[in-house]
Formats: sequence, C-alpha cells, structure tokens
Amino acid sequence: MNRVVALILAGGRGERLSILCEERAKPAVIFGGKYRIIDFTLSNCVHSGIQRVALLTQYRPRSLNAHIGIGKPWDLDRMGGGIVLLQPYEGRYSSDWYRGTADAVYHNLYYLEESKADQALILSGDHIYQMQYNDMIAFHRDKGADCTVGLVNVPLEEAPRYGILEVDSQNAIVAFHEKPKEPRGTLASMGIYVFDKDVLLEKLAQDAASPGSTHDFGRDIMPTMLGRYRVYGYRFDGYWRDVGTVQALWEANMDLLADVPGLNLYDESHPVLTRSQNRPPARSGPRAQIMRSIVSEGCIINGVIHNSVLSRGVYVEEGAVIEDSMIFDDCHVQRAAHINTSILDKEVFVGHEARIGWGYDLTPNDEEPDRLNTGITVVGSRARIPASARIGRNCKVYPGCGAEAFSDDTVPSGRTVRAPAYSRV
Repeated sequence: MNRVVALILAGGRGERLSILCEERAKPAVIFGGKYRIIDFTLSNCVHSGIQRVALLTQYRPRSLNAHIGIGKPWDLDRMGGGIVLLQPYEGRYSSDWYRGTADAVYHNLYYLEESKADQALILSGDHIYQMQYNDMIAFHRDKGADCTVGLVNVPLEEAPRYGILEVDSQNAIVAFHEKPKEPRGTLASMGIYVFDKDVLLEKLAQDAASPGSTHDFGRDIMPTMLGRYRVYGYRFDGYWRDVGTVQALWEANMDLLADVPGLNLYDESHPVLTRSQNRPPARSGPRAQIMRSIVSEGCIINGVIHNSVLSRGVYVEEGAVIEDSMIFDDCHVQRAAHINTSILDKEVFVGHEARIGWGYDLTPNDEEPDRLNTGITVVGSRARIPASARIGRNCKVYPGCGAEAFSDDTVPSGRTVRAPAYSRV
C-alpha cells in the first residue's frame, strides 16, 4: 500500500493478563502454540502491502524486541522502509514515559513527519485477527475521510469493555461512548484508525496541549473529532478478539480447537508469520492419547492431551493428563500429574501426581478477584510445582516459585503463591 505508514501500539503493561505479563509485554505473550500475539498485526501489515512499520514499545520490551529482531520473518528487514522499534527516550527538552496511546505517537512525530506518507494507520499490538488493511484504506480514501475507525460487532455483555460507536446510514460516526456501563449498541472500536497524516498531526498537537487529557485515542482524540471532521466507521465481519484478559486469551486459544475455527491458521493466502525455531517434530508414545488439541514442534507426549494447546518443547510423561489448558514452551509434566483449565507459562515443572486446576470451588483470586474469577489457574514461568501438590482454581503462582514457596501440599482455590524473596517491580 503506497504512501501509508503503520504505527503499532505495543507498550501496554497488560495487567489484566496477570502474571503472564509479569516479565513481558502483552504483545509478546504466546498464542496458538507457536505464535506471539504481535504476529497477527505484523502479518496483516505485510499481506496488505504496508512496508513501513513502527512498533512503539515501553513496558518490559526485552522479549518483544528479541522476537522482532530486524523483522526478517515478516520481510521487514529492508532499506527505505521495514520495521523500526521506537521506545521512550530522553531528549534535550523533555523526557517521560508514554502517558497514553496518543502520547506515544506524539512523542514520535518525527518518524511520522519524515515518512512522507499520506495516511497513518494506527494499530493495536494485542488483538487476534486476520485483516486486509488495504480494503479499509481504500474505503477511507473513497469517503474522503479525515479519520476512519475499524468497527466490529461484539456480544452485548462484553460491550462495556470497549469503545461503542453509533453510525448513520452512510457509516459516518455520530456518537462515541468509551466503555459505557449501559451500552446502547454493540458496534465496537477495533482500536484501528486510518488518519490523513496532516489531520493526525493537528489532533496530536491539540491533545498534547490539553491539560485535562489522558492522551488516549479512544477516550480523548475520537470524541473531539465528531462534528468537526469527516469520521467514518469501517465494518469488519471476520474473527476478531481482544485477548487482554486471562479469560479472553484462554477462550481465543480454545476457539482454535473447534471443528471449523473462526480464525483460519491454515489459510495459505494469509499465513500468520512468526519467528521460527529449529525444533524436531512432535512425537507421541505408545500409550499417548491426543484429542482435539494443538501440539507444537518439539513436544514429546506420553500422556493424555484433551482440548488443549501445547507450545513448543513440552514433555508430558506417561499417565499425565492435560485438559482444557494452555501449556507454554518447554514445560515438563511428570507422570500421573493432572492439569485442568489452566495456563502454564514457559519452563514450568509439574511434579508427579500434582494437580493444577483441582476441585470445583470457584472462589475468586485473593489478589485479583476482578480478573481471575472464572476458574482458570495461572502458573508463572519457571515455577516448580511439588509432587502431589493440589492447586485449586483461580489460583496464581508467581514466576520462579520453587518447592519452598508451598507451605502446604494444598493451595485452596483463589489463593496466590509467591516465592519468599519475590517482590513485584
């Protein structure tokens, strides 16, 4: 797509993803066994012919930066374009962390001004979907719009999580309600914006000078444009998921296991590109059972896997059972262990006969009752679950916990386990 620059917002803390974002940015969280969340947005850019991409990072970017590298997996390692990583920096006149999505772009205006683009495509790096952005850009140009917002219908019960918009018969946006408690519709913002560059520069300057602004596109930029600029909504009817919560991330992975998934990872015309690893093929033993599951390369399965997504290098011993769960890279599940409705981060060790996601008590988590309350237990990276331990539902085990963190063999539902010397930063 000629004369379009994409700016991907990838600096959020991801607090609603709990300890999965304790050591990484949200876009770097593993998805679907072999991908990172950011892969979907980057792949969409490449398949849409957008070859100039800026990734705006901030919170714990190490894992994300290592994954992106110079952009080779997405063919973005090129002269005169390609991908560039933009992080907060200290300058002669000012230095600060990004204070919001609009502020992140404002602090990198030089990149936008030097791009010589006609339009700027503002994207979120934490959504799962496959989309041709050039169709939306063509719609924007045909309408003579100053700004176009990507729209998708969401279930009414989920609408309070999003910016909800109202449009007229020509798809011009007439009202914008940011996370309404009682939504009047289900047409939600996808966090995708096409701006004419000059309009975006003008609005960002106005927002930066506004003392009461939170410097957010949805909360501050969009409402002030209605009635003053030509703002349209572009409807998208494909699969789209905001995986910003533990429940949403788990559900989106379980969606992949349907007979006909809404998200087609096997579409050769729109492959999801990612950084590959040199892993051997997955292998199953003589008593292994694998049912309705994704098992990635490098896995060795001797137990029972049902309705689960296993990332690379997972080793499951004989007699172990994994159900309705996500298991990240290089976890080791010993014999006769049982994991149910849980998410295990990278390099977790589960001792023999341990139980994770045990019992039927759905007491919300003591630290995050509003985020961990649907029965999913989350175990942080490199934790070691002792043999015969019983860990209930809605539990949270911090990264790096060893046997000394478990004062009792049973962790009741809703409890949190952290290493004795661990402190959050």
